[in-house]
Amino acid sequence: MAQNLSLLSLFLLFSLLKPSLSQSSNPPTVYELLPKYGLPQGLLPATVSSYTLNDDGSFVVELPSTCYIQFDYLVYYDNTITGKLSYGAITHLKGIQVQRFLFWFDVDEIKVDLPPSDSIYFQVGLINKKLDVGQFKTVHSCRDDKLGYSGSGCGSWSRALKLPTPIADEVQMLITE
Repeated sequence: MAQNLSLLSLFLLFSLLKPSLSQSSNPPTVYELLPKYGLPQGLLPATVSSYTLNDDGSFVVELPSTCYIQFDYLVYYDNTITGKLSYGAITHLKGIQVQRFLFWFDVDEIKVDLPPSDSIYFQVGLINKKLDVGQFKTVHSCRDDKLGYSGSGCGSWSRALKLPTPIADEVQMLITE
C-alpha cells in the first residue's frame, strides 16, 4: 500500500512539473536557430515576423514587407522567403535577390565551410560568390526600398530589369568569382 502511494505521489509530482517545464521553453527565434545550423544569424533582416521549420528542413520565413539591406552588395528580401535548411547550408532558396550593376539575380543557395572559416558562399545562377562571413554575424535593419526612401517607387524599375536564372539542375556550378 505504501509503495502504491509513493508511485501515485511521484506520478502527481511529474504531472505537475511537466506543464510548467513545457510552458517555459519557447521555440527559438530564427536568429537563435541559424547558428544551431552553423550559419550566421544576420542572414535574415531584423524584421522577421514569423517562421516555420518542418522536420525535412524546409522552411518559410515571413516579413511584414519587402526590404533591402546593404552588405558588400545590395540585397532584396521578399516578404516570404522559402528554402531548405541543413547544417551549413540553405538550398532551394526563394525570396532573396542580389543586385549586381543594374540587374537583380536570385540567390539560390547559401553555404559555409565545414569546419567554419571566415567565408560564406552565395550561389547566384552559375556564379558562386565567396564573401567575408563577418558582415552577416549581426542582424541588420531593413530599408523600405533600394535607395532608403520609403514610397519612392525607384525599386520598381530595377525589379523589371531582373534576368532569368538558369535551371540549377541542368548546369553544375562552374564559376567561382
